[in-house]
Amino acid sequence: MRYLAFALAAVVVVLAGCGKKGEELTIKGSDTMLHVGEGWAERFRELHPDVQVAVTGGGSGTGISAIINGHTQVAMASRTADQNEKEAAEKQGKPLKEFVVGKDGIAVVVNKVNPVSELTIVQLKKIFTGEITNWKQVGGADKDFVIYSRDTSSGSYVFFREHVLGNQEYVKSALRMAATAALVDGVAGNEGAIGYSGLAYAQEGNVKILPVKRDSDSEAVSPSEATIRDGSYPVSRPLMLYTLGEPKGQADSFIKFALGDEGQKILKGIGYVPIH
Repeated sequence: MRYLAFALAAVVVVLAGCGKKGEELTIKGSDTMLHVGEGWAERFRELHPDVQVAVTGGGSGTGISAIINGHTQVAMASRTADQNEKEAAEKQGKPLKEFVVGKDGIAVVVNKVNPVSELTIVQLKKIFTGEITNWKQVGGADKDFVIYSRDTSSGSYVFFREHVLGNQEYVKSALRMAATAALVDGVAGNEGAIGYSGLAYAQEGNVKILPVKRDSDSEAVSPSEATIRDGSYPVSRPLMLYTLGEPKGQADSFIKFALGDEGQKILKGIGYVPIH
């Protein structure tokens, strides 16, 4: 089932409790993790009925910034915190505490009518940096690429730039989308489009997921639980929760729940890869 109503707004708010004022827990960050964050919050509400839980997206960078500035208690991230973020946290007197809660593969998505069946990492780099401009250059139709990317606050944007583009910049014509669901919907509606998203969003969308080859001599690999877990899918990454210093109170309880058997089952059910 598509979680369209949640994803289009890039915001999910789960109010736990029956109208009475209780403890509040705020979780913010990665749009990739928005669905799983909402799933965790739903069950956490049932286990802790006096806790109000607010889960919002906006991107990994937004979440990490919010936790450093004291605007949220837990940050969701689909990339690791960078040095500037770590130093900013230290200035607050506490280090960022990282918890790896799952794994994901960034899926390369195209329109369903696209005849291309696979791409290499080098081809992806050339496409997203603008070195090649037409699908016929990679065995497709004579149609210009329409590049869909996440915006700069997204962990997917940063990870893809580092691990696929070799830290080169995206082509200036790339359409930078504020939410993953909007990116997937854009690709679904444009025959020349190509983009990337977390696996769960790609599986829900009306798009085609392309297998990826590490190089021209390698076998093309599709993202799946097995290929992400064993590292054979070339564009795999961890999913994290962050706190400023050691988690306390309900933040600590929430992270322990996410790492526990029930939390991991929820993560797997949404389409990501559990850590155990």
